[in-house]
Amino acid sequence: MKTDIEIAQETKRLPIVKVAKKLGIEKEELEYFGDAKAKLNIQRNLEENGKLILVTSTNPTPYGEGKTTMSIGIADALWKLKKKTVVTLREPSLGPVFGMKGGATGGGYAQVVPMEDINLHFTGDIHAITACNNLLCAAIDNHLFQGNALEIDENSIRFPRAMDMNDRALRKITVGQGKNNFERKDSFVITVASEIMAIFCLAKDLKDLKKRLGNILIAYSKKGEPVYAKDLKIAGALTLLLKDAIKPNLVQTLEGNPAIIHGGPFANIAHGCNSLIATKLSLGLADYVVTEAGFGSDLGAEKFLDLKCQLGHLKPDVIVVNVTIRSMKHNGLCPKEELTKENLKYLEKGIVNLDVHIENMKKICNHVIVCLNHFYKDTDKEVEFVRNHVMEMGVPFHVSKAFAEGGKGSISLAKEIIKLCEEESTFKPIYSLKEDIQTKIEKVAKEIYRADDVIYLEEAKENLKKIEKLGVKNVPVCIAKTQYSLSDDPQKLGHPKGFQVTVRDIKYCAGAGFVVAYMGSIMTMPGLSKTPAYEKMDIDESGIITGLF
Repeated sequence: MKTDIEIAQETKRLPIVKVAKKLGIEKEELEYFGDAKAKLNIQRNLEENGKLILVTSTNPTPYGEGKTTMSIGIADALWKLKKKTVVTLREPSLGPVFGMKGGATGGGYAQVVPMEDINLHFTGDIHAITACNNLLCAAIDNHLFQGNALEIDENSIRFPRAMDMNDRALRKITVGQGKNNFERKDSFVITVASEIMAIFCLAKDLKDLKKRLGNILIAYSKKGEPVYAKDLKIAGALTLLLKDAIKPNLVQTLEGNPAIIHGGPFANIAHGCNSLIATKLSLGLADYVVTEAGFGSDLGAEKFLDLKCQLGHLKPDVIVVNVTIRSMKHNGLCPKEELTKENLKYLEKGIVNLDVHIENMKKICNHVIVCLNHFYKDTDKEVEFVRNHVMEMGVPFHVSKAFAEGGKGSISLAKEIIKLCEEESTFKPIYSLKEDIQTKIEKVAKEIYRADDVIYLEEAKENLKKIEKLGVKNVPVCIAKTQYSLSDDPQKLGHPKGFQVTVRDIKYCAGAGFVVAYMGSIMTMPGLSKTPAYEKMDIDESGIITGLF
């Protein structure tokens, strides 16, 4: 069996200018990064008339369940049905690429290419965001060193440094050591969890980006007054570091169809959606836009729907819940060595996890489809069990073999999507932006996670009081919690009942325009696994990369 990277390297690619023509993009609107990728610099006014299809999932195994593969397969299938389509995705982070999960460009015959470039440095967007983040950090410490004219209380600084790599040793650090320096405790987050990444993905344009960067709440003064990035006179400098990154990236699927990839926040510790600029541009360029939101629907989809759609004035036309036999068995507490063997007992036990995700998505949108991402070891009995179960819930069910067959493997799913897109969709977020912060958190916890109650630790209570004192209103919440469970405990699989979730901290991201609630023991700087993906990676003297997946 060929590996993902072998398939990608052997597939002939179209020149990016020909890919652009499929969406009516002129060559003058492209800023080339070689022959296979380009930045889009489109100044025309486009009507956002495309149909928006969101691909989400159930709670995953540690290896992911193929939302990106599914999204690409759907887009390629829609093209086979003569529908002008673009798949719009997030940029992969180097942390998981070299860690446990590997790359994030799809798999098998449903990939975006050049997969090596996209999974590695791509067009440098995430590096630019990292540099922007750390320039602000350097400016904060320089201000303290140079006399602290703003009277910043160093114990109140809540803007951490960032890097795009999993490095648990940087979760807690001390900066400013040495003679004549200003020593203080600090930390690192992975770049894709930084507020700069969130701002980047929610900004409307360069002007809005600059305003949001200036509005970052970096600390409080010794008198308890808020101190913002603009008080350091740095908003312009931060913006210029992102002047090129803010332009979306155009690449292609293995079948030569357009893919726009831009922005990359994680969904467990950030808001999990590609940039608003890319989504809106896609809706103006194509009749169908297929996008994904990270991890299960309790994280990525909830944030896409409650946060991104409300802030960006978007409305989903169809939600596809991607599921695998493997993930359902995993949620049924199936031993790892049994996951690829036929076993209806664990499947029957774990399918309750799928039920919750279906029910939750139906609360928000009337057009929900379940799609089984087919693995070659899945048996007919297992597939039919899932099909019958889902159909009894009154939800359309389709099997996709996009991994093995590309667009051809998702034709029936694509036809279902087209059918539903011809009907009017309904959209009802879980909460209204007008509700108070605590109400929003508790609505998500009780209606999406199915928690009995929400417990707030003292630090969270104190920070919530500070936020309320600032007069913060009409902002969404972004909940950071484990992706492996509906609860905040990664060990509670399936459909846990009779549990509480614990908010240990709350932070106001004034630039991004939302409040983050940290639940359980979630970390904003991941660590590497015992056997990281980098151990299998290599490059030969001719520049051919192997082991990247």
